[in-house]
Amino acid sequence: MAEIKTAFMLIFNYDSTFEGLLTSVFEAYNRNRFPDAIQAKGRQPESLFAEVVEIDSVTEKADRVWKGIQKKVTKRNSQLLFHAFLSEEEGIEMKILRFVQRLFAEEVNIETDFGDPDVLYLVQTDRKVKREAMRMMQFVRFQQTKDGLYVCGIEPRYDVLPMVITHFRNRFADQQWLMYDLRRNYGAFYNKKSVEEVVLTSQEINRNTGQVNRNVLEESDAFYQTLWKSYFQNISIKERKNLRLQRQHMPRRFWRYLTEKQF
Repeated sequence: MAEIKTAFMLIFNYDSTFEGLLTSVFEAYNRNRFPDAIQAKGRQPESLFAEVVEIDSVTEKADRVWKGIQKKVTKRNSQLLFHAFLSEEEGIEMKILRFVQRLFAEEVNIETDFGDPDVLYLVQTDRKVKREAMRMMQFVRFQQTKDGLYVCGIEPRYDVLPMVITHFRNRFADQQWLMYDLRRNYGAFYNKKSVEEVVLTSQEINRNTGQVNRNVLEESDAFYQTLWKSYFQNISIKERKNLRLQRQHMPRRFWRYLTEKQF
């Protein structure tokens, strides 16, 4: 009887961090075995005939890969892969891996080779993620709590919190603030010295509106919000209201974060 050979699908399981993805790239080269899929730990493989390799994040390995990438890309695209990763798009890991393989294998610049669907996809995704980060910097508003902390709940389409931290740290360097991603349930807390990642266990932020619950708001801040809403309503000329133009400059999904839109 003829021997039946089964081709096993190779899957790398990683911790869903960018460092973990870069470690996966390192391991692929180190083992000289490139995966057919890279997926989050805990996810069931799509194929019954799959060899699953668990990849643990190692900072030193990730750093080696990142430094190698930086030597091959132009300054303009130095953060291209990181931004694309923050999109959380399905299959983004393999697109990044294939890009890195070409990057390391070829001497020519591949960043503008838009005939390669992976290159085109990553560049377009980079632009979308950067646009989302810019909107967050433009449209979010902080509220002051009774203990003097400024809090803002956000729910961005992409995981752009890491991209906007520096902006808010520079802008509000003399204040303690917390920016919290309600969709991904983590936030960045700035204590006037450094930024730390935090996870909330209580319900101070309304997950439907992104607003801080009124019982923890500073009284003067609550008064300010009422005053600002009144101002916004009074300066609006009903006959000239152009909702279509408003949405072009400020998409409706951001309205929940603006004090002046809470009426």
